[in-house]
Amino acid sequence: MQSFHLALIPGDGVGQETVPAAVRVLNHVASLSNQVQFSYQTFDWSCQRYVKEGAMMPTDGLDRLRDFDAIILGAVGYPTVPDHVSLWGLLLPIRRTFDQYVNLRPVKLLPGVTSPLRAYETGDIDFVVVRENTEGEYSNMGGRLRIGTPEEVVVQNSIFTRYGTERVMRYAFELARQSRQYLTSATKSNGINYSMPFWDDVFREIGKEYPEIRQDSNHIDALAAYFVTRPESFDVVVASNLFGDILTDLGAAIQGSIGIGPSANINPEKKYPSMFEPIHGSAPDIAGQGVANPIGQIWAGKLMLDHLGLTTLGTLVLQAIESTLIEGIKTRDLGGNDTTETVTDAILRNLTALAGS
Repeated sequence: MQSFHLALIPGDGVGQETVPAAVRVLNHVASLSNQVQFSYQTFDWSCQRYVKEGAMMPTDGLDRLRDFDAIILGAVGYPTVPDHVSLWGLLLPIRRTFDQYVNLRPVKLLPGVTSPLRAYETGDIDFVVVRENTEGEYSNMGGRLRIGTPEEVVVQNSIFTRYGTERVMRYAFELARQSRQYLTSATKSNGINYSMPFWDDVFREIGKEYPEIRQDSNHIDALAAYFVTRPESFDVVVASNLFGDILTDLGAAIQGSIGIGPSANINPEKKYPSMFEPIHGSAPDIAGQGVANPIGQIWAGKLMLDHLGLTTLGTLVLQAIESTLIEGIKTRDLGGNDTTETVTDAILRNLTALAGS
C-alpha cells in the first residue's frame, strides 16, 4: 500500500471549511481503493496568525514543508491584512522555494452547471491553462522612492529567464501532445517590447521540436475576448505569470463559478512538494456560514491524485463531482441551496456508487 504524508494549510475564511471537505473525500477514495493511505499535518499559517504574531508562517516554515509529499492550501486573505502581505508571506514563497514553476488550471464546463455563455453545454468548454509560476511579472524586484511626495517614483521589474521560459513552454507542448495537439501562447509583444518578443521567440523555437502540434500566438487582450466568444476552440494555453492569472479567473467565470475552479502548483520533477488549491479567495463575507462551494478544493485534490500517479482515483473523484452536479446538488454560487456539508456528503455517496459499479 502506498502512503503519502500531506501538509494541510486551511488558511483564512472559507479555507477552514473547504480543506476538511477535501480531506473527507481523499480519505474516502483511499478507503475504497485499499491501495493508498494518507496522513496529514495541519498548519495554522494564515492572516489570523499574522495579526497575532506578525508573520504568516514561522521563519522555518518552508523547512517544515520540505519533506511532505504534497501541500493542500485552502485560501489566503483577510480584509485587515493587505493582499501583498498575505501573498508574499505565504503562498508566493512556497511556490518559489519549491520551484513550483507550473501552475495548472483546467477550464471545463461540468455537467449540471450552466455557463454564463448560454450557448455552451457540457463538453463544449474543455481546455487547460499552463501558467508560468515563479518569475515573469510577479518577480520581487523594484522599489518605491520618495513615498508620499509629488516626486514619488515606483519601479516594478519583470524577470523572464530563458531557462524558466523554455521549461514551462516545453511542459505545455508535452501536455498538448497528450491532448488534442493544439497549443496557444498568450503574448503582448505589440506593447511590451522586450519580455514579450522574447517569450514569442522561445515559443517558436521550442515549437520546432513539436511539428505535429498546431501552434498559435494571440495577444492577451484578443485572447481574453476569444475565451468568451469561442472557448470551444482551445486545448492548451500557455501564459506568463500575470497573463495566466488573469485568464484563468476568466476561465473559471465561463465554466460557471470561481467556486469550482482548481489549481495545481507543480514541481514536475518532484524534487519538492507540489501544492494544490482552489482558485477562489478566502471569501470572508460567507466564511463560517457553511455555504462555501467545496468543489474547487475537492477538484484540486483530484489534481493532486493525478500528480501522485493515482490517476484512476483522480478520475473517480471528478466523476463523483459530476454525478453530484447532475443530481442538482449545488451551493448557491451555482444557483442551488445546498451547503458545503451536503455537497461533500453527496460526492462521498457518489464515490461509493461509482467504485461499486
